[in-house]
This record gives sequence, structure tokens and C-alpha cells, in this order.
Amino acid sequence: MWGAMLHGSPSEFWTENVSGGGIGWATNTIVVLLLIFICQLAIKTGFWFRFRWVAAPATHSYFNLKSPPVSLSLHSQLRISEIISDLDLKKLIDNLDEKLYDNGKWENVIDRRNSSLSYNAKCCKPKDGPLKYLSVTIFENCSAEMLRDFYQDNDYRKKWDKTLIEHEQLQVAESNGTEVGRTIKKFPLLTPREYILAWRVWEGKDRSFYCFTKECEHPLTPRQKKYVPVGFFRSGWRIRKVPGRNACEIKMMHQEDAGLNVEMAKLAFAKGIWSYVCKMENALRKYSAIYGPQPSSAVTAVTLMQKVPPGLDTINNTTDTGHPETAAASATCCQIACEGSGREFSRRPSNKLITNGLIFLGGVICMSRGHSDLGAKVAIAYILSKLTKRSVSSSQRRQA
Repeated sequence: MWGAMLHGSPSEFWTENVSGGGIGWATNTIVVLLLIFICQLAIKTGFWFRFRWVAAPATHSYFNLKSPPVSLSLHSQLRISEIISDLDLKKLIDNLDEKLYDNGKWENVIDRRNSSLSYNAKCCKPKDGPLKYLSVTIFENCSAEMLRDFYQDNDYRKKWDKTLIEHEQLQVAESNGTEVGRTIKKFPLLTPREYILAWRVWEGKDRSFYCFTKECEHPLTPRQKKYVPVGFFRSGWRIRKVPGRNACEIKMMHQEDAGLNVEMAKLAFAKGIWSYVCKMENALRKYSAIYGPQPSSAVTAVTLMQKVPPGLDTINNTTDTGHPETAAASATCCQIACEGSGREFSRRPSNKLITNGLIFLGGVICMSRGHSDLGAKVAIAYILSKLTKRSVSSSQRRQA
């Protein structure tokens, strides 16, 4: 059977199964694809799950901080300086130092390097939140200040990051440097995502820098139906010099819920992140050559950054003192990730993905053999099972 499928002529592919009394392979395939497209379109436009985006974002205990609420009333005085507190910074430091345990197993995702760049990342699935990623990127021949300015220059990011459709600064709190902005990002074959975010930057000892970003609301940006709002976003990084060499590293924690399928998002990340990081490094080299360290008249979170509170800086320094071989440890972790990645990826794609693929393939094969009714039923069962799973997972997120 497989030989016939692989070596059949084009004419056989398009010929209708007249003798069997059914319609042909091509017609059935087009019908199934149209059904899938209509179902996906219905999901996006909200005919079936229109309450998914109207519902308030779920709260997660992952960042259960005793800080002021993130949502801001349109009729109250906007106090963006209270959106991000020192407790958020402490939580970020604990995450970067891997002191928090989310009862999730870490999976090595990628470990790649070249002569001027290295990158490794791992992820885990907490009990009550979206996927959490922890990555370390090391740039050779780069200062911490240059990398900090590059990461925070959103105007320059528009020139090299093709996923960024639009970005605008909304407001800056001069009291503590909290900045609020709106970003629109495109996702292949999906509706663009809208991010309303607030972030702060701190300077620590030994020329280290921290940034923490979280979702918020702002009266200048009412939600638009043509974008999917991202209701949960927590991300942060630490930039510092690599001891003993002319290089700097950025260690990043990232967690967001953009309404994507978890397994597909993991696969897309693993396949595309290295290319993205290489493109980012190329933009960084051009940035340092064109712009260089120069004063800016714009008021941003960087120009208004504050010092890390003494208590938190002491905790961080204690951790570093206890592990002076940070660079060597990072290299060891990379080697372990590299050795384990072969075993990890040998089991991928997951059983769920394989099962779904076989179900769909079975429907197509049945149709190709003339059993169009059976093939259509299998395809419809597959579609309904996927929609049911999405509905259940969406309800669970709202109840969390």
C-alpha cells in the first residue's frame, strides 16, 4: 500500500474512483481541508469561543506577589509607578538563580554555539501557568552596557525583528523609571498578538543589569478586535560580564500565554529560535558599530533606571560568591543539555502528536481507497476532538 502511495503517477492521484462509486482522492482531500479551515476560522473569529478573549486574564500563583493590582481603571489616576515593585525584582532574581520550584520537570530544548555566540534553553510546565523558559545567551566581544541598550532599543528592533509589526511608548513614570508600551507581533498563519506591557530596569553591583516586564492595561490603548490580546506575560533578564573573558551573558526567564497550542509552540521554538538568535547577534554587531555608546534625550526605563535595593543585591552577591565558577558551570550545563538532547529529541514528536497525525492520515487513506464516508467521519471526529480539548483547556485556564 505504501509503495503505491509513494510511487503512484500524478494522473492516478487526481483520477476519481469511478468503479468504487465514490469521489476521488483530490475531491475528498479538498473537502477535509475546507472543513479544517472553516473550523479554524470559526475559532479565530470567536463564533464558538467568543468568551475566551472577553474573560479576564487568569491569575497565576507563579507570581503571587503582594504588590498593587496590575489592571488600571480608566476613570482613576494612572499610577504606573506601582505596577512593578521590588518584590517583582526579587521574584525575578530567584527565578534566574533557579531557587523557585514549580513542581515541573525541566526539559532541555536547544544548545547551539558558534565562534561568537552560544545559546541554550530549557523549559518546564508549571502546575498553574503557561510554559516557562529559561535561557542563557553569551555574546563574545560585547559589553554589558551595549547589550542592555540594544535589548531596550525598540526603535532599532523594528528594523531587524520581522515579527514586530508595531511598537509605541505610552508613558514613563519618572519617579522610578517604569515604562509602559504597546507592541503588536505577528505569528505565521495566526492573528497578530497585542501586548500592553510595563517594564523596569535596575543596575546591580559589578555592572550587572536587570529588567522585568509584565502585562498591564492603559487607557490610551483600548482593545481592538483585529488583534488577540495577550493577558499573561512575565519576562525578565539579567545582563552581566562573563568572568575572565571579553564577553557578556544574558540570562532570561520568559512566560506568556498567547493562546497557542503548547506542543506546537514548543516545536516552533525549538526549530526557529537559533535562527532568530543568530539574526539578533548580527543586528547587535551592527548596532554597536553604528550607534555606539551615546547619550539619548529620550526618557526611557534605561535612562531612569534605579539601583538594585541593597537587600536584594546582597542576596545575589552571596549566590555568586558561592558559585565563582559561573562561566564554567554554564558550559557544563550546555554539555549536559547537548548530550541529553539526542535522547530527548529521539522521543519527539510526542505520543499525542503522533496519535493525532495517524488519525488524520488514516482518514485520508480511507478516502483514497474509496471509503469516503468513513474518511470524512474520521476527519470530523479528529476536528471535534481537537476543538473539545481546546475548549476544556480554555475553561481550566479561566478557573485557575
